[in-house]
Formats: sequence, C-alpha cells, structure tokens
Amino acid sequence: MTDTASITASLLAWYDQHARTLPWRGIHDPYRTWVSEIMLQQTRVDTVLSYYERFMARFPTLKSLAGAKEEDVLKLWQGLGYYSRARNLLEGARQVTREFGGALPADPEKLRKIRGIGPYTAGAIASIAFDLPVPAVDGNVIRVLSRLFGIRSDPTLPKIRAEIDRLAASLVPSGRPGDHNQALMDLGASVCVPGTPDCARCPLSAFCDAFRAGDAADLPALPKAKPPKVIHYAVLLIRSGDRVLARRRTETMLNGLWCFPMLQDVAESDAIQSAVLQKWKLALTAPRLLKDARHVFTHQVWQMTIWASEAAPRVPAPAGFRFVPLKELGALPWPVAMAPALSCLNP
Repeated sequence: MTDTASITASLLAWYDQHARTLPWRGIHDPYRTWVSEIMLQQTRVDTVLSYYERFMARFPTLKSLAGAKEEDVLKLWQGLGYYSRARNLLEGARQVTREFGGALPADPEKLRKIRGIGPYTAGAIASIAFDLPVPAVDGNVIRVLSRLFGIRSDPTLPKIRAEIDRLAASLVPSGRPGDHNQALMDLGASVCVPGTPDCARCPLSAFCDAFRAGDAADLPALPKAKPPKVIHYAVLLIRSGDRVLARRRTETMLNGLWCFPMLQDVAESDAIQSAVLQKWKLALTAPRLLKDARHVFTHQVWQMTIWASEAAPRVPAPAGFRFVPLKELGALPWPVAMAPALSCLNP
C-alpha cells in the first residue's frame, strides 16, 4: 500500500528548502494565480517572469483586464507565443465579469466553465488561491507520477490519464494543497526532468517504482511526436511611400496579430509579381530578395524568403489589408515570426 502521507511530507519538506522564489507565489490572489498559470503553459519560468511583471503592471486587477482592448493585450503578450492563451484570458475575464460578479469562483467545476481554464488551471487556482485539496496535473506532474507509481502505459490514453488523475488526487493533503501542487511542478521542472532525472537529489526516490526498476529515463511512455510540417512562404514588404502593406490575421493561428502579405510555395521574383497582381489586384515593381528566415512553431516550421517591392504612392490597400505608416509599426502586435521582416524596414 502506498504511503501517501510520507510521500507528501517528504515532498513538502523538500519544497520548503528548494521552492523557487516567484512573484506569483506566497499570495492568495486568484487573478494573479490565473495569469501566471496561463503564461506558464508550455513556457519556461525564466521567460515568463518579465512578461508577468509587465502584464500585472498594466492590468493589475481582473476588472482592468476585462475592460482592455484585445490588441493591447496581444501587444503585451508579443513574443510569449501561443497567443490563443492571451485571447482566452481576456475573454475569460469578461466572462467572469458577466457571470461571476467580477470575482473568480473557488469551485473547480465553476472555474472550468470559464474560457481558457481547463482541469489543470482550475486545480491550480483552487488549490493555490483558495486552499482547496484538489490536484493540478500538468506535464511535469504526469512525468513525476508516471515514474513514482511505475505507470508504463501511454498517459495520453484516457484510461491511463484517469488513473494518473486519481493518484494525483490521492496525494493532495488537506493542509497546504497549493504548496503540494507547486512542489510537484517544481520537482518535475528541476529534478524529475525529461530524459535523465537527477534521482540522487530527488526527495521521492525512496518511494519511486521507476527508480527501483532503473527505467526512470524511459518514462512517461509517450508516443513519438510527429515532425513539424515545413511550409515555404514568401513574405512581402510592399511599400507605398512611407507606408507598408500588412494585415491583422483572422486565422486561428496567430489570430489578431499583424503580418505582412505571404505567398506559399512561390520563390521567384516574377512569380511573386504575377501572384500579387492576380490575388490582390496590386501592381508591383520587381520584388528584390532581402534575406532568408526560419521560425519554428510547435507543429509547423515557416521557411521564409523576405522580399521588398514598391506599389504606387497612393494606391488603396487590397481588401483585408492596410498600408501602415512605418512609424506606427511598433505600436501593433506582431508575432516573433515577423521579426526578421520587420528588421528590414527603417521607419
């Protein structure tokens, strides 16, 4: 029988000595916990720190965020990636204002009804901000528990994931549940890491099935990830006087961010000129190749060639586009993928 009390006691004793000092810890503010947990999804703590400080300075309360413009929120998020998190956070704040009187509820089930809050984030807010003894299971926790309990089946399978969630819930103490959950996260981030864990420093090695079996490095038993799809784009810097053509994306990916015109699988100057005329009814001077660039997303790689061209000085922008004055580019939210193209422009 698993000694859950000893596991929790050892984990909390380790946490008391090794917990990372972070600006969102040591407070019971559900809004701050929410913002930090959303930012930390698929993003390193070191990266999040400066973004969190700027975000909280600009939107110190849920009410201030709920009243914000999407473009302002995206601008603050610029460079952090996974921009749907920012849009969901904004919509979630508006939803909380409408449905919960402007205050995040403590109940995890009610939290999960809020836009952008899934089971993990609901558990994190409920345990950290409201001291409720509920689990918060993210990738770090899945890895720790797979090794601790010797789970050698794919944790993405519903049956296996349900078992991990059950085990996580069995470990959460009635006292200090938030610290317990954060301790598991810290352990997974610093000791029980992917690949080769540092079992010699782990406070749970005496309880760990994978440590005894010698296969901790092989767990969790995740399926092999598919390689990202490589897409070739020509990125066009089309100037008209002191303006450049751009548009605010409406696609799911990078929604709400600004991008320059892009043509897929077009790699020659005359082909670009012809495609722009046919697609957007815009006559250009012969495009000049400026540089190559590459940006890696989670499931895609954009292999880009960046081209410069000129349109007539006062020509109207095609539908869905805008000629943006060069001096205004910095005020708009851009994805990091557009940074190489932006660097080619001199306002």
